[in-house]
Amino acid sequence: NRGAAYLRKSEYDLALKAFDQAIRLNPNYARAFVNRAGVYLKKNEYDRAARDYDEAIRLEPDLEAAWSGRCWTRAILGALQAALEDCNKALQSWPSDAATYDSRGLIHLKTGQADAAINDFSAALRVDPKLASALYGRGLARLRNGDKAGGDADIAAAKSIQAGIDDDF
Repeated sequence: NRGAAYLRKSEYDLALKAFDQAIRLNPNYARAFVNRAGVYLKKNEYDRAARDYDEAIRLEPDLEAAWSGRCWTRAILGALQAALEDCNKALQSWPSDAATYDSRGLIHLKTGQADAAINDFSAALRVDPKLASALYGRGLARLRNGDKAGGDADIAAAKSIQAGIDDDF
């Protein structure tokens, strides 16, 4: 809990120390690995995040956050087929997870499948209408499909929710 509190406060080094301690005390605590992976994502240490998600899945194969987090991490790392498999696994058991649809939309966007990306980003937005990354991604996919008005509207909406989303994306 201390690590999660530090993570919410963006005190990443303190969060890492707390999660490291939790893992030392209980090396089979899968959620601690998931939480520590979240810190590594914030620090742009994607390889380390991927290793922690791998360990969490090994320890607790039904932990949705681990599958969804590893999907996102693998998408960032460019392991798109493996990322897609993780997203699909997560969505089989947890079909209303906006973050996983958002991640799978990114994979489809990266692989040039604009229609599939639009469908996934739209699914994410049905669950969380203010998910800036899904709006931005759908905007890019719409632009790729020639829908300038729709793409520009989504991108503007995303920027109004989260300044700098274009840099993050």
